[in-house]
Amino acid sequence: MRVRIVTYNIHKCIGGIDRRYRPERVLEVLSHYEPDVVLLQEVDQGAKRSRRHVQVDLLGDALGLRHRHYCDNVRVRGGGAYGNAILSRYPLSQPENIDLRIRWRKRRSALHCRCRVRLNGSGKTRSLHLFNLHLGLSEGERHEQLERLFAEGRFARLHARTPVVVGGDFNDVWGSLGPRFFRPAGFGCPEERTATFPAYAPLRALDALYARGDVGVSRLFRSRLAVARRASDHLPLIADVEIHS
Repeated sequence: MRVRIVTYNIHKCIGGIDRRYRPERVLEVLSHYEPDVVLLQEVDQGAKRSRRHVQVDLLGDALGLRHRHYCDNVRVRGGGAYGNAILSRYPLSQPENIDLRIRWRKRRSALHCRCRVRLNGSGKTRSLHLFNLHLGLSEGERHEQLERLFAEGRFARLHARTPVVVGGDFNDVWGSLGPRFFRPAGFGCPEERTATFPAYAPLRALDALYARGDVGVSRLFRSRLAVARRASDHLPLIADVEIHS
């Protein structure tokens, strides 16, 4: 069963070049790839800069992804907040926001949901566990956050064959997180990292997606749409994953 997953730091739908709030550009990018599941970071809710929009619903309704969960991380001056969201074509359950904040630093988290995917032609479903992350800016902070996530009960108790996808904005400037954390834990790591930042001329592979268990990534690529270079300060990563019955 193939599932298309997009992970995208949408930067509150504010362009990385022109600094204009244009949610229609983010929507155009996402619509082009016809995703089944979307992992979004920096999603605004009720903020003045984004016209008080509830962006998880604004984007989810327009994309026809009626199953969704959102959790804010950072409060915004003047009201509102931004955080992580998961949008899905398939039912989502057991949402949980895992706190990854390190002491006095900006609040970070991992949003976890269980996704029930209907397998082709069989009438059966398979659980796919989704973890949507936005990690910190310093290397030590990122390492501590992943150590906390891997030790967290719901993550640690997952069976080795349970389909799991971890994606998001890892701020992985040096490319150390895959070899140090994910490969030893049984996750597949791409041979080459895909640069996604800054969107207008990508040099850094800050965003990533890892899979473990009865699921594999058959294709992983970044958007090359012209509108994607303007829609946010990150490019989205698109992954085609295969869930085994």
